[in-house]
Amino acid sequence: MITPMSDNYSNGGGRRLIRPRDGRLVAGVCAAIAAYFNIDTTIVRLAFGVLTFVWGLGALLYFLSWAIIPEEGEDQSIVETVINKAKSR
Repeated sequence: MITPMSDNYSNGGGRRLIRPRDGRLVAGVCAAIAAYFNIDTTIVRLAFGVLTFVWGLGALLYFLSWAIIPEEGEDQSIVETVINKAKSR
């Protein structure tokens, strides 16, 4: 079961989409989206599954979301880290 994440809020008071370390099956994308929108994780997982089997987009969207959504405890996502390293060169 996923518990509400108290650190899901930034200093400005707005909600932040982050991949939790607890409650994940693969990378935590579905758990992050479910916690952000306050819905059941199973619904999000089913949506990704349907998108994968019907249009083939689910796996692509999941991979992109994994790269864009930062992990719990991290300040930057994988994409932000790569961009910042490229800028510093």
